[in-house]
Amino acid sequence: MNLNVNNSELEQKIIDTLKTIFDPEIPVNIYEMGLIYEIKCDEHYNVIITMTLTSPNCPVAESLPIEVRDKVAAIDGLRSCDVKLVFEPEWNTDMMSEAAQLELGLL
Repeated sequence: MNLNVNNSELEQKIIDTLKTIFDPEIPVNIYEMGLIYEIKCDEHYNVIITMTLTSPNCPVAESLPIEVRDKVAAIDGLRSCDVKLVFEPEWNTDMMSEAAQLELGLL
């Protein structure tokens, strides 16, 4: 993760918020799933989140990035949040945290 503003409290708030967002088909949050590729915050507290989906045909392809944007933008102290949806590198289960892999029985 790349958080340009040196503010560990704000970084933790963003991560904590991302951990409340789930793909409805998978019982693991999007952060632990490895769907968040990058978080950038400028000196004016505008955040850009680069994320992916488990597949381009994901049923929540339209709604999930909007949910991420809206929930992160609502964090006190942030000015805005923009979400960039990318499919390269392609997501795979190796990107998941160990805890997420355990939860899904992959370890």
